[in-house]
Amino acid sequence: MHHTQDYLTASDGLSLFWQAWEPEGTARGTVCLVHGLGEHSGRYAHVAAAFTAAGLSLHAIDLRGHGQSEGPRGHTPSLAQWLDDIDTLLKGATLELPRFLYGHSLGGLLILSYGIHRRSQLTGIISTGPVLRISAEVPPLKAVLGKILAGLWPTFSLRSGLVAADLSRDQDVVQAYIDDPLVHDLVSSRLFVEMIAAGQDTLEKAADFQLPVLLYHAQIDRLTDHTATEEFYAKIGSVDKTLHIWPNLYHEVHNEPEKDQVLAEMIEWIITRC
Repeated sequence: MHHTQDYLTASDGLSLFWQAWEPEGTARGTVCLVHGLGEHSGRYAHVAAAFTAAGLSLHAIDLRGHGQSEGPRGHTPSLAQWLDDIDTLLKGATLELPRFLYGHSLGGLLILSYGIHRRSQLTGIISTGPVLRISAEVPPLKAVLGKILAGLWPTFSLRSGLVAADLSRDQDVVQAYIDDPLVHDLVSSRLFVEMIAAGQDTLEKAADFQLPVLLYHAQIDRLTDHTATEEFYAKIGSVDKTLHIWPNLYHEVHNEPEKDQVLAEMIEWIITRC
């Protein structure tokens, strides 16, 4: 496996940290990864090891305001800017090979939105635990105040309140998350409003989604609502679509004790479409 790192320039000039893991020999395809809220692409090194062992390249960015990328922590100016950043990531993946988007949580939502609004040349999409709806109900007053604040002070941030133990049943994963200096729990008012709106928009426009898609969701997910993923699956226009609700697993299915099975099924889905 070969590992490289660099910085990419986003459409608005911001520097986005980028890294790629390449297999020995010729790759079968390229998977472009978009991580979740508060984390960073470095937490997927074990995923990269599994992918490259199967002959797949994995390319990833740290989202703006995350990891080693520039920008206020936990902030984005708009959904459109997020989608532009995915465009920037995809430009580094050659069109000579099949290209896939893989996203988790916030990243899982963003790539589904991308599949509706951008329709880039993609072979398929893998979305795990997408934030189509959050598990906790947002009080109407909080939603209204959030929209007002997003307009007046978009970078104003609060703690997300995420409980690390809700991510995985593997205590080593939980402790590593707590100890990781690149992880944060900040959410700006604009990011929160854009994320909730993107989830609603993606569900409303699900019929416009036509790409091959693999959807994963943990049944015991205290952060994102698996019934929203089931709703999306039922509505989409894709002919090639697969949904797997994983019983007994927590939010980060790729970091659970069953991760080998989770990744093996994912890799098989990708390779059969290369």
